[in-house]
Amino acid sequence: MRANKAGKANNANNASNTNKATVKLRKPLRPGRVASRTVYHILLIAISLFFFLPFFLMISTSFKPQAETVSITPLLPVEPTLDGYRMVFDRNIMPFFTYLGNTLFLAVISVTGAVFSNSIVAYSLSRIRWRGRNLLFALTMAVMMMPGAVTMVPVYVMFSRLNLVGTYVPLIAPSFFGSAFAIFLLRQFFMGLPKSLEDAARIDGCSQLGIYSRIFLPLMKPALITIGIFTFTATWNDFLGPLIYLSDDRMFTLQMGLHRLRSMTFIVSTPSLMAMAFLITLPMIILFFFAQKHFVKGVTFSGVKA
Repeated sequence: MRANKAGKANNANNASNTNKATVKLRKPLRPGRVASRTVYHILLIAISLFFFLPFFLMISTSFKPQAETVSITPLLPVEPTLDGYRMVFDRNIMPFFTYLGNTLFLAVISVTGAVFSNSIVAYSLSRIRWRGRNLLFALTMAVMMMPGAVTMVPVYVMFSRLNLVGTYVPLIAPSFFGSAFAIFLLRQFFMGLPKSLEDAARIDGCSQLGIYSRIFLPLMKPALITIGIFTFTATWNDFLGPLIYLSDDRMFTLQMGLHRLRSMTFIVSTPSLMAMAFLITLPMIILFFFAQKHFVKGVTFSGVKA
């Protein structure tokens, strides 16, 4: 009984000491620090509003009639209208949903190819020892220093000689052959995983391909999602590729559709252009908000450290 009472007394004393330490740690902020934090947050809000302003103007203009866009009007539409969106969805003017389907098809296939090719190359460069590995990785990193305009003409000539111009192959094939930045990102993530996982799998009789697919790929989810977001965004916003390789209107993407709508001088209107621009941007915003958690993890190389 005395031991129990002594134990309870000690626990009470420890709790009181912890509360006192917590109270001591929670000191009120000094007036100067409060002022600096306030100025800091005000500055961040001002910068955020500055970057949000073009997006707000795009949405606001999409609901304005054409007459309000050619004169000085308030930021918000005086007489809101959906004429801009009706023009975008009018099949007699432009097959919007056909362009949307083409863009989604290219984006999904490109993401699939990028995730598979980049992950397996990064795994080979980081977890498998073979002669010339470091040299090949250095050459891969050197590719990042080359602007895309340098290889544009040779790549076009290659696809032209293969009679693939006018198809989706030139837009899809590059994603199945790896990207220097994606390989670098995934390699760094692979190298951060403990070797003990690989050794344990080998003891259990797992093959090299089994270690890659069963052990490391599930741990690579944040990094793979990051690569998928980058690839999806690049494919979704790509205008130069479809402009060079596609000529059939039925194969156009959303970016080509926006260009086509802009070139229709006899019916073009600023609200319709802003409406289509907003519809193209909206999926990217939704994608980022849903995948933001994994995106941040992938960029910061989070995971189990060796």
